[in-house]
Amino acid sequence: MAKEIKIKAELRREQGSGAVRRLRRQGVVPAVINRIAGGSTMMQVNAHDFENMLRHHSSKQLLITLELDGQNVPALLREVQSDVLSGHTIHADFGEISLTRKLRVSIGLRLVGEPDGVKNEGGILEQTLRQVDVECLPADMVEFFAVDVSALKLGQSLAVSELNLGDQYTLLSHGDVSVATIVAMAEEEVAAGATPATGAAAVAGPEVIIKGKKEEGEAGEAAAGDKKAGGDKKAAPGGDKKAAGGDKKK
Repeated sequence: MAKEIKIKAELRREQGSGAVRRLRRQGVVPAVINRIAGGSTMMQVNAHDFENMLRHHSSKQLLITLELDGQNVPALLREVQSDVLSGHTIHADFGEISLTRKLRVSIGLRLVGEPDGVKNEGGILEQTLRQVDVECLPADMVEFFAVDVSALKLGQSLAVSELNLGDQYTLLSHGDVSVATIVAMAEEEVAAGATPATGAAAVAGPEVIIKGKKEEGEAGEAAAGDKKAGGDKKAAPGGDKKAAGGDKKK
């Protein structure tokens, strides 16, 4: 059972966009609570206290006791709206609940333990599901379920149906859905986009470049040789002419 969270709330008389903007400037979060008996009640909570409470909890779906109008009202925090630029809370929605009636809620999953497939077989742990839907009494709500994955070996997966949550929880998520799996390093690299074809191309690339430079060097040497040979060829006629002139003088 999670620790009880209490927040002081006040009834809100003003409504409309102008009124809520004034409240936000005053450090107040406008909120509304849907009542079990029907209808809704406008209220407001201190922005600093509310955001400080959120920072200490990983889940945004929390069971909260609202101290409202002199009464303790059990409620479920259903939605929090935040400013896209500042990140500050601009509105909160609550739903009044009965502590004796079961709720359908989403509860997070937190993997614990070092899998055997990671420790001894060089695999990689992948979490494929972050939360499950369950039905339970409000008093049994928790922020997350700790899921032990230490027994998982390479190539094995843990399914929703294998979760041992306790008799107080009724699983609503499909049992065949995978929660976590251990994959081989090569499979992880392929999933990240490094296919065998691209890997081969990456290796072949430098070899082609080196080969090209080598061929270019050989071509340059051949051209230099031809030029030198051409120079020798040009010198030969001059030498013959000189020799011929010498013969004529004689």
